[in-house]
Amino acid sequence: MFFIIFASMEKREVVLSGIRPTGHLHLGNYFGAVKNFVKMQDTNDCYFFIADYHSLTTHPHPDNLQGNVRQVLIEYLAAGLDPEKATLYLQSDIPETAELYLFLNMNAYLGELERVTTFKEKARKQPNNVNAGLLTYPTLMAADIIIQKAAKVPVGKDQEQNLEMTRTYARRFNKMYNTDFFPVPKAFNFGEALVKIPGLDGSGKMGKSEGEGNAIFLNDDPKVIRKKIMRAVTDSGPTEKNQPKPEPIENLFTLLKVVSKPEVVAYFDEKYNDCSIRYGDLKKQLAEDVIAFTTPFAEKIKALDASDDYILKVMNMGAEKARANAQKTMREVREIIGFRKIY
Repeated sequence: MFFIIFASMEKREVVLSGIRPTGHLHLGNYFGAVKNFVKMQDTNDCYFFIADYHSLTTHPHPDNLQGNVRQVLIEYLAAGLDPEKATLYLQSDIPETAELYLFLNMNAYLGELERVTTFKEKARKQPNNVNAGLLTYPTLMAADIIIQKAAKVPVGKDQEQNLEMTRTYARRFNKMYNTDFFPVPKAFNFGEALVKIPGLDGSGKMGKSEGEGNAIFLNDDPKVIRKKIMRAVTDSGPTEKNQPKPEPIENLFTLLKVVSKPEVVAYFDEKYNDCSIRYGDLKKQLAEDVIAFTTPFAEKIKALDASDDYILKVMNMGAEKARANAQKTMREVREIIGFRKIY
């Protein structure tokens, strides 16, 4: 899960984003969000959190949860996020988020939650674990966003509907209490189409839960990368010149476009259009370009993994700073609703 939030401050805008700690970062995470995080930290006040509350919908073992949280933080740092420029923290270190989540759930309705596409997909994939956390995922995401009084939210395509739910809850709160306290966040895409990196299984997005061979992770060994890409789904090849590419082939070209030189993309595009393409050659080139791209990340991840004291310092620094904003918001929310002041 990725979402990025901009909220106005006196001098610089605030940027906030969260990712579930369900495993290693993959190319979809990087190109869909993290690459832009690195750019924004120099010109914005950035808050990037690890969404460990969200991960509880899949009932992780405590050891797995802690390990995954640590790994995601390490890989955030390896990807270029700087704790001196950006605030990196754990969602669970900000308990005020859970309080706002409760308030929002009181004004969220069963019918609208059941219509959310991501909920229906999760319910279909895990019919024996259709828990309340899955159903109310949009309200927790909304709490993460509006607790910082966000104004703009760049999100992946799979989260666009959840952003609309956030807009609904912000409006609903404002109307119910006759206030304009929460800005209604808008989608933001850096002036480009929203990024969706496909997986290697022939359809859909790259993801951790779609199967072992679907995603390419930033710390994958070169041998693993070659094996995954050579097994990527293809077809028997084009039969007519300039025919449209089917989804599995378009997916490979999408990956090629983000890691390879333009002339490489143009070469294989020409080969496809004149029906002379050999998918084995395309896959070999793609694998080597992916390896060249991910190797620097893998080296940084290995070095950071040996720095326990530094990782703990980053967590503590981020928690202290991020909670201050959340506490201020919740003091005001409680006053608007009519609760006794306790902050």
